[in-house]
Amino acid sequence: MALSVESLWYGSNKLSYLLWPLEVLFKRLASRRRQRLQSNAWLAPVPVVVVGNISIGGTGKTPLITALVSWAKQQGYRPGVVSRGYGGQSDVYPLTVEVDTDPAIAGDEPALLRKLCDCPVVIAPDRVAAVQWLLENNDCDLIFSDDGLQHYRLGRHIEIAVVDGHRGLGNGHCLPVGPLREPPERLTEVDFCVVNGHTASTPVTTSFTMHIRARQMVHVHTGQASDVQAWCGREVIAMAGIGNPARFFSTLESLGIKITRSISKPDHYRFQQEDIPSEGMPVVVTGKDAVKCSGFAADNLWYLDITAVLSDGFFSALAEKLRSLNLKRR
Repeated sequence: MALSVESLWYGSNKLSYLLWPLEVLFKRLASRRRQRLQSNAWLAPVPVVVVGNISIGGTGKTPLITALVSWAKQQGYRPGVVSRGYGGQSDVYPLTVEVDTDPAIAGDEPALLRKLCDCPVVIAPDRVAAVQWLLENNDCDLIFSDDGLQHYRLGRHIEIAVVDGHRGLGNGHCLPVGPLREPPERLTEVDFCVVNGHTASTPVTTSFTMHIRARQMVHVHTGQASDVQAWCGREVIAMAGIGNPARFFSTLESLGIKITRSISKPDHYRFQQEDIPSEGMPVVVTGKDAVKCSGFAADNLWYLDITAVLSDGFFSALAEKLRSLNLKRR
C-alpha cells in the first residue's frame, strides 16, 4: 500500500527522514531567499498585517482574516485585503475582486473574502504590486495580507501566524521531510501566534486560541438559511476541496450530522456540475467551495457558514500593537 504524505508528515512513520539531506538543502535555500528579499523589501505607508502559516495545508486563515476585518471596521479603520489569488486564472494583475468576479478568475479564497468582508480585495502574485494598487485606488488605512508570511519582498508591520491546533506542526521538519515551509522557531519571531482549535505544542510561550463556530447552513442556490441545530442527526454527503478537509468533516460530525460519504478534492479544486452527487441526499460543502459552485448549484447543495471566535485579549493586544506603530492615519 502506498504511503500518503499525511502519514509521513503527521504520523509516526520515519521513512520521510530518508529525505533529510533535501531538507537541509531546502532550509538553506529558503534562508538565503529570505535574506535576499528582505534586503530590498518595500514598506507601505499604512500598517500591513500579514496573516499566514509556516506549514502546508489549511489552518483557518480565511475565517481569521474575516474576523480581523470586521474588528478593524469596528475600530474605525478602513481595511483592505491583498492575496495571491491561488487557483485563479486572471490575465491581468493586479486585479480588484468585485462581488461578482468569477472565482475561476480571482481564486476561491479572494472571492470568498470579498463576499464576507465587504471591503476592497486585490490579488496579484506580487503582493507589493497588490498593496500599491490597493492604496492607489482605495481609501484604505489598514491592510491585511492573506497567506503572505513567506512573501518577504512585502515589508510588514505585524505578523500573525496560524497553527492548526489538531495537527500542530506535524513532525516538526521542513519540506520534504515534514510539512513546514520554515523551521518551527520561525514562530518565535512573529507578533502573534493563533492556534485554531485545541492548543498545539509550539515554540511560542504565549499564543491565542481561535475557535470556529458554526452559524447556519445556507442553501447555495437560493441563499436560504437553515438553523444548524436542525441538521443534527441528518444524513449528508460531505465534500471539500480545501487544504485540510478532515477538519471540515470533523466539524460536521461535532454538530451531530451523520456523514454517509465524504469526498476530498485537492485544495483550490475547481468543482464542476458532474462533481456534485445527485442521489438526492443533501450535499454539504465549505463556504470556500460554495463560491465555486454557485453557477450550477443543485437543489441539494448546502454550505456550512462559520465564524472565527477569538478572545478579547487578542484584539486588545492587536490594538495596542497598532497604536505602538505611531503611523499617521490617512
